[in-house]
Amino acid sequence: MKKIFTTIFLCAGLFIYAQTGTVSGNINDNSKIALPGAKITLSPGNIYTVSDEYGNFVFLNVPAGKYTMKVDYIGYGSREYELVVDAEKNTKQNIVFDKKEVTIKEVKLTGFNLQNQARALNKQKSNANITNVISADQIGKFPDSNIGDALKRVPGVTMQNDQGEARDIIIRGLAPELNSVTINGSRIPSAEGDNRKVQMDLIPSDMIQIVEVNKTLTSDQDADAIGGSVDLITRSASAKERISLSTASGYNPIREKALYNTSFVYSNRFLNNKLGMVLNGSYNNNDYGSDNVEAVWAKDDAGNVYIEEMDIRKYDVKRERKSVGADLDFKFNDKNKIRFSAMYNWRDDWENRYRLRYSSIVPVYSDAAKTIISGFTGRAGYQTKGGVNNNLNDNTRLERQIMQNYAVNGEHVLGSKLEMNWGASYSKAEEQRPDERYIHYRVSGVSFDKNFDSPEEPLLKPTTPVALNKLKLQDLTDQNGFTYEEEITARFNFRLPFSIIEGQKGRLRLGAKTRLKTKERDNDFFSYKPTGSNMNTMDQTDLVFWGGEKFNPNSKYSPGYFVSNQYLGNLDLHNPSLFKKSEKPSEFLFANYSADEKIYAGYVRWDQNFTDQLSMIAGVRVENTHTNYTGNVVEDEEKLTATRGIKNDYTNFLPSLAFKYSPTTNIVVRAAYSTALARPSYYKLSPFVGIIPDDRDITAGNPDLKSSFAHNFDLMGEYYFKSVGLLSVGGFYKKINDFIYDYRDQNFTYDKFSELFPDLPNSLVPGQNYTLLYPKNGESVNVYGFEVALQRQLDFLPGFLKNFGVYVNYTYTKSEAKGIYNADGDLRKGLMLPGTAPHMFNSSLSWENKRFSARISLNHTAAYLDELGGGDFEDRYYDKQTFLDANASYSINDWLRFFVEANNLTNQPLRYYQGVSARTMQMEYYKPRFTAGLKFDF
Repeated sequence: MKKIFTTIFLCAGLFIYAQTGTVSGNINDNSKIALPGAKITLSPGNIYTVSDEYGNFVFLNVPAGKYTMKVDYIGYGSREYELVVDAEKNTKQNIVFDKKEVTIKEVKLTGFNLQNQARALNKQKSNANITNVISADQIGKFPDSNIGDALKRVPGVTMQNDQGEARDIIIRGLAPELNSVTINGSRIPSAEGDNRKVQMDLIPSDMIQIVEVNKTLTSDQDADAIGGSVDLITRSASAKERISLSTASGYNPIREKALYNTSFVYSNRFLNNKLGMVLNGSYNNNDYGSDNVEAVWAKDDAGNVYIEEMDIRKYDVKRERKSVGADLDFKFNDKNKIRFSAMYNWRDDWENRYRLRYSSIVPVYSDAAKTIISGFTGRAGYQTKGGVNNNLNDNTRLERQIMQNYAVNGEHVLGSKLEMNWGASYSKAEEQRPDERYIHYRVSGVSFDKNFDSPEEPLLKPTTPVALNKLKLQDLTDQNGFTYEEEITARFNFRLPFSIIEGQKGRLRLGAKTRLKTKERDNDFFSYKPTGSNMNTMDQTDLVFWGGEKFNPNSKYSPGYFVSNQYLGNLDLHNPSLFKKSEKPSEFLFANYSADEKIYAGYVRWDQNFTDQLSMIAGVRVENTHTNYTGNVVEDEEKLTATRGIKNDYTNFLPSLAFKYSPTTNIVVRAAYSTALARPSYYKLSPFVGIIPDDRDITAGNPDLKSSFAHNFDLMGEYYFKSVGLLSVGGFYKKINDFIYDYRDQNFTYDKFSELFPDLPNSLVPGQNYTLLYPKNGESVNVYGFEVALQRQLDFLPGFLKNFGVYVNYTYTKSEAKGIYNADGDLRKGLMLPGTAPHMFNSSLSWENKRFSARISLNHTAAYLDELGGGDFEDRYYDKQTFLDANASYSINDWLRFFVEANNLTNQPLRYYQGVSARTMQMEYYKPRFTAGLKFDF
């Protein structure tokens, strides 16, 4: 690191006093909305730069003299300006494009959406690495309420869903743990307790100005993004006053409830355009739910496959999402500016769950050899999930997730040959689950019919109805959960001219970054027993009945009677005369941990043009990671034996090399080699050990896990149409070493314990076999695939057909993992990497003129391995999913639009299967969603 700092300051000293000038400015349309990604060229000479997300640009090291400045922008044409550059001075030249109907040969830019699509494509075309860029207004073309739903439209991106909304991002088929998400370049922490995944359903889509999906990395970017990195760029001030307001309402058929959405944006510049300000906010209230069936499958010695556990679940959910943001920028002069941004998102989920569970299912055989099953016996349990009756919980389980981000950044031009930018940010994500209550009644000795219908729609059927007065109180619990993660980041970067070819542009970038991360999970759990006998059986409580007539998976599923959420919420659990309270350490001691990570990074990046068409980026990044984790050692479920702390320290060297070739104005070919890593999830690194002697089960974290390290090779060709469109074809290959999977050892012994945990006392019984669940590094995985994308306005067609537009992309990914062992210790072969989706397809057909636009969109992802079991039979797969959405809008006048939206017209369920596609593990339905509203834009 000292060498990096020394180099930076030496270079600054050499170039700051050179006898050249600078050129800076801003590029906007005539509505004073920034145009990012514009290539701006000075001639004579190969001198060019690119406008940033806010339309700003700066040329360094420009020799004094007269120049012609030329700007080309897809969909807008070109502009030329004459200017004179003086030594030791900055020449300012602002650029304005007319966004009204423009004819560029045969091209007509007539639609509002096409103008925003043009911004995104220009940014994508000018980027140094392989990216996909979408603008806020382009996102608005689709009926997507959160940023995750918007991202699933991007080539090579799909999402894993939660309660009907996109939550976890998959890039190029790679699992969420292998990707990163940032806001304005700063990593977003995770609100969940056991992983690093960012909850994309926390962030409303209308809070973001530009989304940039980086599929290859350069050395100035954080390295923890094997699949890719998503940068969410917040709104910045427009060059003139803008007021935008959107309000909508809708209908959720699944619970026949209403939904409400509203958002606003205010933007303006003050103090003679020196101070820019943006204030924006969003509110979403969605009252809905889901219907769910789950099954766990087993196989006996004769090969009979049967259900050993089954759930029928009904969820009632109210989701309230609120977000506020602010952005202030101040321009001291043409060479110095500073920016402050803030975003605060919080999402409240109020949920009641009613769960019927058939468990401990064992076959009854009609023959001595135990080959013919005549029926089953087991238990039936009825559980209600809710919360205390107060103003916060309102008889429901409240899950509150909050994500906040604050950042300050500065940009400075020092002399004519040195540019510096710096930044500091603070981010925090947390999850609160206060006063979460469960009540559970159960009966044993239930007989079940031998037929459970079909594996696709399985149903265990009791031979006689379960009597309410036979259901005895099993559990009554109250718990609190709290998780938080925070990150403090500081960075600085320098950019200066450095070329080895006379007459060609070259740039050297150097910088350093520090990331300080803290994560902690602190849960508790209490059990209650009534002192009297007034609630010993379920018939003594207040009940609700949920029949099967409106149950989405099939009307044959009837959840039945449950304790009402009001009864559960009003129980006076803290009254010692009514209930006896006891702590249950087995429910939370395993889970609680704390983690500290410090990441120090430095990089060098060299950009060099060889010709006007061919350029190169070479660089190396060094990241040094210090970790300090604390977990609990628990024996016999109830006893906290000790806390266990582990420290670690490692360094990664990450080289990268990329080439960009543009034989014509409209064609870009990119080739790249890059390296990246994925740090293990927090909980897997926690040094906890949990021992349950009676069950002979051991669960543990692994603080010695290595980070997964990837070598990435990419090739992409892009053709940009004059009529605001793109055709791209590309391929990729990744070799990922030390990938992480969950290993199950069913032959874990006393000797193995001493070898694996030499620092702990050994309480295992010699000669007995235990089952250990433990995260391990696999050997390696090869991932390869290709993607193709087309977006095009069909303006070459006659008449009304020219108003049609198409958007199509497809990604194929194949993976093969090595070094995975099953529960018996045998090497498994032919496995894909968990979380790797092999096929992803997006398409939409739109029609648009000056006032009306309509679009129908389809999103499809093929099935993929989601989680490894002990063997092929236990492996869990995420099933294929196909979503169909539609939306339309009509501009009543220049400042008012009416819009309608419909989501999930296919009623696509969230479905998992076990081993084979016909064997359902879970199927959860949400039904479609309909919305209509108005958007005001002044």
